[in-house]
Amino acid sequence: MGKEVWTNVSKAGDAPYPILLRPLQEDEGGGWLAEIPDLPGCMSDGDTPEEAVRNVLKAQEAWLAVSRELGQNVPKPTPLFEECSGRLTLRLPRSLHRQLSLRARMEGVTLNELVLYLISRALGLGAAKVALGKANKE
Repeated sequence: MGKEVWTNVSKAGDAPYPILLRPLQEDEGGGWLAEIPDLPGCMSDGDTPEEAVRNVLKAQEAWLAVSRELGQNVPKPTPLFEECSGRLTLRLPRSLHRQLSLRARMEGVTLNELVLYLISRALGLGAAKVALGKANKE
């Protein structure tokens, strides 16, 4: 799941629908999966990323045609890069907070840097290396 890619080539009218593209594991049949999260169930696959995108664009046309035929509202596309402040507040159990704090102290980083690293690593993003690499140099 760590190699997901977002692209913005899907269009309905003038508004692009973001497409989520990811490699499929061998036990899933291999190849690539492309899906349009704004259109529930609208997905397709292909042997290559390009083929998966071509196929999901065909699926999108069918999805939109059926939706309009049934008189359903078509969801508006979510902007690919929504405005985000970069600030996140969350509640977590005290025991987990304690474990994270101890781990951050052991690694010689701040709690924020550790949480950024763990989230980035879970998502397969390169920011994980940057967060701990920067902290370890200081």
